[in-house]
Amino acid sequence: MAAPARDVLTLSQPSIDQIDPYVPQTGVHHPNRPYGRPHVTLTFATSLDSSLSLAPGVQTALSGPQSKAMTHYLRSKHSAILIGVGTAIADNPSLNCRFEGVGGYGGEGLIGQPRPVVIDPQGRWRFSAESKVIKLAREGKGRAPWVFTIGEVDEERRRVLESVGGEVIVTGPQPSARRLSWGYILDELERRDVESVMIEGGGSVINDLLAPRNVRFVDTVIVTIAPVWLGKGGVQVCPNEREDGGAKVPVARLKDVKWVPLGDDVVLCGLAPRV
Repeated sequence: MAAPARDVLTLSQPSIDQIDPYVPQTGVHHPNRPYGRPHVTLTFATSLDSSLSLAPGVQTALSGPQSKAMTHYLRSKHSAILIGVGTAIADNPSLNCRFEGVGGYGGEGLIGQPRPVVIDPQGRWRFSAESKVIKLAREGKGRAPWVFTIGEVDEERRRVLESVGGEVIVTGPQPSARRLSWGYILDELERRDVESVMIEGGGSVINDLLAPRNVRFVDTVIVTIAPVWLGKGGVQVCPNEREDGGAKVPVARLKDVKWVPLGDDVVLCGLAPRV
């Protein structure tokens, strides 16, 4: 077994025990998953004023050390992690798992490493051989990403991606040239044997998935709430309204809710209802 890397993350067993009821189990049909699609966990960190960042395109650290370790534990329990192109551009993310015992961090091969998935309809993500996610895949500390796009990715970037085991997934006809159908994305992931996907952001992805037409695809929600206000002008979690008979009604309400304190943060875990 490989020696653990110095930046390996751990989480206490009592915290793991509280979160595990909301974690998809490999090969087990989750009672909140009626569709033949991957289990979808929506997870993100937010401020007290429901902001993900100070402004669009501005990387903003919110999670404390313990809730950050929880995020990597969750990554180890999912087949894939998914972000939108805006987050990929703004953060140059690693999109791997550094939890103790997974592949590259004390474990063998790539066991426990999720597949990164980037939704990039217009091919805006200008990744290269020096991008963090590509370098980590080359070093055996993460998997190479799959990139969903409506158009074509240029040949040079395609070669970079495929050289580390990644793939460009060019979609079929879509309702919008700027946005992909969640049903299509999840069906394609299911076809590639992805049992569960952890959707991490950014704002447009989260709000679109929570919109009335899409919230039915969500199975589990895990939100880290940091004790800070970011102020006006930030990227907020605020899906479009839902109406019933001409009157506004809540978009959705979580069930089987649990609040888990982690350091200065508190983590909300809940199951999304079928609507």
